[in-house]
Amino acid sequence: MSLLDWLVLGATLFFIVGYGTWRTRGSRDLNSYLLGNREAQWWGIGLSIVATQASAITFLSVPGQAYDDGMRFIQFYFGLPLAMVLIAAVAVPIYHRLHVFTAYEYLETRFDRPTRTLAAGLFLLQRGLSNGLSLYAPALVLSAILGWNTSLTVWLIGGLMIGYTVVGGTRAVAVTQQWQVAVIFTGMVVAGYLLVHYLPANVGFGDALRVAGHQGKLNLVDFHFDPKDRYNFWSGMTGGLFLALSYFGTDQSQVQRYLAGRSISESRLGLLFNGLVKVPMQFGILLIGVLLFVFYQFNAPPLTFNRPVREQLATNAQYAPALRQLEQRQATIAAAKQAANAELVNALHANDAGQLARAQTHLQVTDAATQGLRADLKSLLKQGAPTAEAKDTDYIFLSFVLDYMPHGFIGLLIAVVLSAAMSSSAAGLNALASTTVIDWYRLARPAADQQHYVLVSRWATAGWGVLGIGFALFAAKLENLIQAVNILGSLFYGPILGIFVVAFFMPLIKGRAVFWAAVLGQVLVLLLFWQTDIAYLWYNIIGCFLVMLFAAIGQKLARL
Repeated sequence: MSLLDWLVLGATLFFIVGYGTWRTRGSRDLNSYLLGNREAQWWGIGLSIVATQASAITFLSVPGQAYDDGMRFIQFYFGLPLAMVLIAAVAVPIYHRLHVFTAYEYLETRFDRPTRTLAAGLFLLQRGLSNGLSLYAPALVLSAILGWNTSLTVWLIGGLMIGYTVVGGTRAVAVTQQWQVAVIFTGMVVAGYLLVHYLPANVGFGDALRVAGHQGKLNLVDFHFDPKDRYNFWSGMTGGLFLALSYFGTDQSQVQRYLAGRSISESRLGLLFNGLVKVPMQFGILLIGVLLFVFYQFNAPPLTFNRPVREQLATNAQYAPALRQLEQRQATIAAAKQAANAELVNALHANDAGQLARAQTHLQVTDAATQGLRADLKSLLKQGAPTAEAKDTDYIFLSFVLDYMPHGFIGLLIAVVLSAAMSSSAAGLNALASTTVIDWYRLARPAADQQHYVLVSRWATAGWGVLGIGFALFAAKLENLIQAVNILGSLFYGPILGIFVVAFFMPLIKGRAVFWAAVLGQVLVLLLFWQTDIAYLWYNIIGCFLVMLFAAIGQKLARL
């Protein structure tokens, strides 16, 4: 990165963090610190919800996933708009009427204290781990691409996030998220424009989509049902729906965003705004991945986008010759692929069916050669870098940014990744502190004054932040964690959602029955995950229905 990039990166982060801290200093009571005096307007709620979801993993992994697997990941979000409508209709009025700080307070009024503390404990476990992963994922990729030390990167992101969240609480999170969203959208629009701009002169945006479509990358909807397939229409409209219901309806990191609304209407509009924006936003991020794929059809990609692995092999006398041979094959295949894609574009312009068929045949040949090359690379990695991941899709977007973006824009795009990391992690941190103080600490010390609770909330925020950093540093010793956040959430969200569904819609069920139903349901979900290959989205449905079923059975047995 150049001096200009560092200046852009530093100025962007300094402004966001500094402005948010200055604007929200001086909270004196829990209502102000945890919920911003419940003064948020619908557009602020909506932007805060969007920013909370938009983690750094979104901007690192999703473009790479589209590059590799096409647009079908969009089906993951098909159930989200319906979930927003259901939560706005059912949950929001109840939470506002009870004037709760957390979603789990409601469970005590509906059931009993053990059920409340159980649900809060499951949330703390799941969100505490997820926050660590949300810090580790961008730190891992940034350190690999930029040569930064992973531990220092974790402390940089985590330290900035802890600083403004401790000082300003919920309002600091909301205010900084509004600017973070602005930076994120600006950066992604710039990236999309430059990807199209860098294509050959005779290849426009429409041509790029047609090239992608002819190579199977615009696979938006798949109606084939397969419980082992993570992304199809049915998993999105069922498992994705239940995941969204649990995430937005019971996860305090999201519930806290709309509990801060000044009225039921403002909170509902904020949720519905998210329902309208999220799918198009995710579509745009996936589209950037597809445009990356098209870009590298006309420009030679590196043998692997994971630079440290490439450098490790290149400097090893034993494996460097084999690496050079693979790179030579890569250059030959890339030249053939460029020629085949140029032929494809000409055929599309001329509407020549015969030329189109020949171009597709040539592309199939180059794809087969690429697959063979990837297999040989994987074999080399097992020998020369056995701890490295052969799949390098998480590095594609940042690799493009560093190799092709103008100076200044590189700093902006790095700021996008760091802003996304801080926005999602800060909301989780704020929610962890709220749940710790309201659902655990205040129950043990109910007679303390407001200033004491605010002080404890600040310490809880700092404590959870340090624990998140600690888990992120521990995660660096493990493998395959970048894609683990959604899986981790799905293992816990189903049983938590089941507790709330019973609370909302099964009025005859009492606290003891739902408590043990949740415990048993959670154990069974973990066992199923351990012993089966069921795609993780389905665990949101399974966990929810297990709790409902066991609660009904338990209540019936209690009456005998």
